[in-house]
Amino acid sequence: GPGSVLHANVFVGEQTTLGSDCELWPGVVIRERCTLGDRVVIHPNTTVGSDGFGYQFIDGRHVKIPQIGTVTIENDVEIGANCAIDRAKFGTTRIGVGTKIDNLVQVAHNVQIGPACVVVAQCGIAGSARLGQGVVLGGKVGVRDHITLHDGVQSAACACISKDVPAGTTVIGSPAVPAEQFAREQGKVRR
Repeated sequence: GPGSVLHANVFVGEQTTLGSDCELWPGVVIRERCTLGDRVVIHPNTTVGSDGFGYQFIDGRHVKIPQIGTVTIENDVEIGANCAIDRAKFGTTRIGVGTKIDNLVQVAHNVQIGPACVVVAQCGIAGSARLGQGVVLGGKVGVRDHITLHDGVQSAACACISKDVPAGTTVIGSPAVPAEQFAREQGKVRR
């Protein structure tokens, strides 16, 4: 698109579309058939559209499952350095409008991140997880596959989220529990 800037050593695969006013910093890789909206900023050495981690154990060895989906990054998204956004096995991995992703984040295949989310450094979001609108994940949060974090969920740093979280809930701990429950449990342990 008009006004987009590709810095040194950027790779853009075939049938990939970039909107207007995007900026891809050095070393960014956007693989084939991905779609970026307008005003997307991607910092150095991030890869969008790499294969999802899919294998089946057959006859004593791991056999790769083809990852034939795509990635869509909507308008006004910013992605930090050294992130990996995997393509979907089928369908689309999606990063919603206005979402901000810090450095060193893994977004696995088929993940759906809603609009206006914030994902802080070293988070890992496993395959087919869904984040609603305005979800905030502190640093080093792990999100299990096939679960949903509904709108407005917030997670303290280093939490391990292993089940669906209702809208507006703040979670903490490993396994993650609502903040109020965590405070009561910790108080009892200390007593």
